[in-house]
Amino acid sequence: MGSVLREVRYILLESRMGLVGFTIIALFALMALLADWIAPYNPYEVVGAPYTPPNEKFILGTNDIGQDIFSEFVYGSRISLYVGLTAPLISSIVGTVLGLLSGYLGGFVDELVVGAVDVMLALPSLPLIIILAAYLGPSLNNIILVLAVFGWPGFTRIVRSQVLSLRERPYVEAARATGAGSLRIMFKHILPHVVPLVIAHVVLSATSAILTEAGLSFLGLGDPVAKSWGQILRRAQTGHALHQGLWLWVFVPGLAIALLGAGFTLLGMAMEERVNPRLRRSRL
Repeated sequence: MGSVLREVRYILLESRMGLVGFTIIALFALMALLADWIAPYNPYEVVGAPYTPPNEKFILGTNDIGQDIFSEFVYGSRISLYVGLTAPLISSIVGTVLGLLSGYLGGFVDELVVGAVDVMLALPSLPLIIILAAYLGPSLNNIILVLAVFGWPGFTRIVRSQVLSLRERPYVEAARATGAGSLRIMFKHILPHVVPLVIAHVVLSATSAILTEAGLSFLGLGDPVAKSWGQILRRAQTGHALHQGLWLWVFVPGLAIALLGAGFTLLGMAMEERVNPRLRRSRL
């Protein structure tokens, strides 16, 4: 517990990247949690005339059917954070389990996992993500599933290499000598040393998940009901926002996607610097 607190203290107090990234994420997370109080209107209700320009009543104006754009934007933070954290978390769990089994057991299990990883990494992920998202149908959970399917191979390889090093450590040999089984050694003695990698992977992969969800939603492959930032941009494009003079309809959600992605990237870089000794040495 003390080591975890030291790492958190370093990231928040001694790393500028970590502090800036955490602050950005915290602000968006606070907006998502307080969306019911921050948003002045229900984002699904028609509250004004279509294409109303920004004014004191509608901060960002209204869309093509009269819904408040600012309310849509506030609720959209929930979707981006949900996708950005859920998809990497699922892929990290899968990658951790497979990496543990492959690195510790070796033999046929290792060959099977490594072969599957090599095949998945050789596939062109972006076209397949678009094809699968279109085949499964427009749904937020389908997007998360597709992102998780293509997110585990690279992390499995990272965990496997870490386990190959850890399984020869003296404390693992001592546990094996006392009769501890493979599952006990993997999940009690090795897994705690892999957890920092898992956390760093989730944070670093969140940016890619957020951008991919926004891109798929913009292409019409996202959930048409969900008020995500990608859906707002798609609505702005089909509603000819710029021709209507509503440039904030495009600029604000686009800027939010970039800022939230930058926040996760900065925080992830700070965390990776702590768990990767080579990065820490080069920094020094």
